Amino acid sequence: MQAFVDALNNIRDFMDLGGEVLWGIMLVTFLMWMFMIERIWYLYFVAPSRLAAVQEEWNSRADTSSWYARRIREALISRTSDELNQNVLYIKTLIAICPLLGLLGTVTGMIQVFDVMALTGTGNARAMASGVSKATVPTMAGMVAALSGIFLSSRIERKAEAEAELLEDELKYH
Repeated sequence: MQAFVDALNNIRDFMDLGGEVLWGIMLVTFLMWMFMIERIWYLYFVAPSRLAAVQEEWNSRADTSSWYARRIREALISRTSDELNQNVLYIKTLIAICPLLGLLGTVTGMIQVFDVMALTGTGNARAMASGVSKATVPTMAGMVAALSGIFLSSRIERKAEAEAELLEDELKYH
């Protein structure tokens, strides 16, 4: 229990070190990871049965070679591809927002440094240190959050594309 309390205290100290913008970065990162976890769950546990159902729907058709059947095939592939790629755009947007929030933290921290310099002059390094940490910590946090999402989001995208291509190959004309 003490380890949990210590961990919470360390997180609180880190958040105080980075300023208010760090809370925004944490919220965006949380949303990004929730979307990514949802996509992983869908792609690995839900999509296989959905793809099998679409394939069964196509194979149960009597007509799979006419012009109308080809349009139905395209619609099935398109609808399934949309389902596979759902929320991917949100994930990419949240990844792009993380470094921008880090930059916002840099700007707000530097404003704090300039305020201290205006009030106390340039000789008080201790007073400026808080603003400098509020300028650098959010930048680092935004970059780390974005980098953590880039790898997994590209993997999610590749998996969705591969599943859509596999479905397209499986829905054959007769």
